[in-house]
Amino acid sequence: MNKDITVLIPVHNEERTIGELVSKLKQKFETVIVVDDGSYDKTGLLAEENGATVLKHSICRGKGEALKTGFSYIIKNLSGISAVLTIDGDGQHKVEDVANFEKAYRRNKNISIWVGKRKVKGTDMPFIRRVTNISMSILISLFSFQWIPDTQCGFRLIKKDVIKDVNLLTSHFETESELLIKAGWKMYRIGSVPISTVYSKEKSKINPTGDTVRFFRMLLIIFFPLLLKVKGWKKN
Repeated sequence: MNKDITVLIPVHNEERTIGELVSKLKQKFETVIVVDDGSYDKTGLLAEENGATVLKHSICRGKGEALKTGFSYIIKNLSGISAVLTIDGDGQHKVEDVANFEKAYRRNKNISIWVGKRKVKGTDMPFIRRVTNISMSILISLFSFQWIPDTQCGFRLIKKDVIKDVNLLTSHFETESELLIKAGWKMYRIGSVPISTVYSKEKSKINPTGDTVRFFRMLLIIFFPLLLKVKGWKKN
């Protein structure tokens, strides 16, 4: 039973998978936190029934906001926690792969963030998703000053020091990229862990157009203050 690692699951309308997921995770972790981001089904109820601590947003505010709510709760209330394992609630991440993160974390304390690495070739990953994952991984790796093979994977183990030190400004899927970039700027090392590649016929919640716009807006938000600082500009 892991007492120094807590699990954080941001969810929106995942009643089909959340109960079994929480039940399996509770066999391995003392604390499992589910942030119910404005679900209108039984997601929160099923998570609670299976042993999770449930934090609820009254409306859907975005995955990034759900992550920030969970991070804030952990920092304020779980003093004995040293790391956070983030996992999606839709069944694309297998509980069996948690062991890979645990082994990597116990073996190498110099790494502050472990990111899941899915296979691209020879899997059912949609073509457009493959192209997006590869291009985004190259771009975000450049901004983070280190190679991260699968930057779009939300299955991660993050040291508590990182979430305390990195100030996140965005609210949706781009928040996960923001975290990697800012962690890289603060010289935190980021490693990769092999995980299963699971794709069902369900429609992704990622909006290609909207989330691409949000990503580049995120870059503007985080780079502009940095440029101001570098150039020595000051606000009037």
